[in-house]
Amino acid sequence: MSDVPEVDPAEAQALVEGGALLLDVREDDEWAAARAPGAVQIRLGTLLERLEEIPRERKIVAVCRRGSRSMQAATALVARGYDVVNLAGGMQAWSAAGMPMLADDGAPRVI
Repeated sequence: MSDVPEVDPAEAQALVEGGALLLDVREDDEWAAARAPGAVQIRLGTLLERLEEIPRERKIVAVCRRGSRSMQAATALVARGYDVVNLAGGMQAWSAAGMPMLADDGAPRVI
């Protein structure tokens, strides 16, 4: 069992609006297809080598497609002293909740 708290899409959006970083750990093709505005992509496979890009002074909301990869990322970050929550249900839940999403071309998108 993980010690990482989970939030729903509305809670995640409120955290981001309050200054949290939305950290998307999905692969490049998933990111290009649809992402939340303002999110930062660092693929799960490169997370540990890119820690210096993740601010320690901000809360982090980790997200992936369904929530399992982002839970792995969140657990790794919590173990290194970051303040992290996981978006339960990932981008699928985000989309289902009607939260804003964009594609690479800047067009609104749903998944």
